[in-house]
Amino acid sequence: MNHCSESSDDMDEGDDQEASWLEERSIEDALTSFREQWQRELTVSPKHDLSRTHVLKQSSIEIASDEASIESRAKNLFLKGIEYEQSRKFYEAIQFYKRAVQLVPDIEVRLYESTKTKAKDRFEDDNLDVLDNDFSATDDSEQQNEPDEEETDLFFKLSRIVNRNQCVCFPKFEQDATHISALPMEIVLYILRWVVSSELDFRSLEMFSRVCRGFYISARDMEIWRLACVRVWGVNCGTCEPKYQSWRDMYMQRPRLRYNGCYISKTSYIRDGENSFQDRFYRPWHLVEYFRYLRFFPEGRVLMLTSTDEVQICVNSLRHRVPRNPSVLIGHYRLHDNCITLVLKKQEIKGLNFAYRRKKREPVHDSGEQTFHIEFEIQSHHRRVNSQLKWISYSIFTKYKNGQEAKISLKEPSVREFRVSAIGGRYPPLRFSRVKSYNQESEAPLQ
Repeated sequence: MNHCSESSDDMDEGDDQEASWLEERSIEDALTSFREQWQRELTVSPKHDLSRTHVLKQSSIEIASDEASIESRAKNLFLKGIEYEQSRKFYEAIQFYKRAVQLVPDIEVRLYESTKTKAKDRFEDDNLDVLDNDFSATDDSEQQNEPDEEETDLFFKLSRIVNRNQCVCFPKFEQDATHISALPMEIVLYILRWVVSSELDFRSLEMFSRVCRGFYISARDMEIWRLACVRVWGVNCGTCEPKYQSWRDMYMQRPRLRYNGCYISKTSYIRDGENSFQDRFYRPWHLVEYFRYLRFFPEGRVLMLTSTDEVQICVNSLRHRVPRNPSVLIGHYRLHDNCITLVLKKQEIKGLNFAYRRKKREPVHDSGEQTFHIEFEIQSHHRRVNSQLKWISYSIFTKYKNGQEAKISLKEPSVREFRVSAIGGRYPPLRFSRVKSYNQESEAPLQ
């Protein structure tokens, strides 16, 4: 009985193994037949795949065209909003802006980028056109021997390019921040008035003009130079024509003062000393040296300092219109042609109490109130225009408390005046020196 049961179990196990092997074999055959059919379809019918790719491409093109149409609609709506805003219809403009932003949220940035690239392309095309016109003009001039002044002048060439582009400049590299080229010309010119400022800092303006041709044209705006001439010579400065070509030419060539520094002179003389008690034959001599500083302001104010201190200390004491140094003389000047007249006085020292002196009954020395009248001639020195002031006359008027007056006068002798002592040998001319700290800040624009 046991033997029969064991044989039946072995037969059942063999049948199960054979069934599992048949199933595995059928799965492998199905996989191989699927691979063969798939390879056959790929090799036999490539048109089907092309049609699928074509359908995909067509769908992508349709999507892109839909996006482009939406963007164009948004641009049109935004441009209409700009038109309404320029005509001061703000409510309608806001409605168009809202509709454009609903279609494309960043439509303003896209519109700005598209206009910027178009302007840049037009800028390059205009450059080529101008170069072609210049070459053709030179050819015609060589044939006719009559060169055109307008074409040969750099200012007219660059101004024509800037006017065509309707833009001051273009950024060299792309940037996210707002570039100065996005500002209109009126704002740029107003910024330049702050650059020049009320102190007439035209050196900074000339450095600004060296950046590019758009800045070159902006720095030569006629109104800026006209305001500068009016500030230097007053309302009655006249007109630039016919003696000068422009207001800038008038400012550069006409005798004037310089305001971004001070005029300095060094005076030295020999003074004899007292004899010694022990040696009667020994007599000392002293070499005395001092400096004189003059600083002018455009509104007609002038500061004068005579000191033996270091140059840096003296220059810093003349930085402000109301100096803290009590030894600085304050006054006004007037400019007439190439001569300048100064009237200076000492500063009034307030807050002194003379009660202590009255109690002790000390005698007070009456030095009088002194007024200095000085006249200079503006000259050029070593190719530096308006860089030297030559002494013409120097007078000191003293008025005492008892009503008496005294006058000391020195001036250059004329042909008829031989008794007056010459001032040129006593006082050397003052020469201009630029001071960087005088124009570090702009307090007010040029007006």
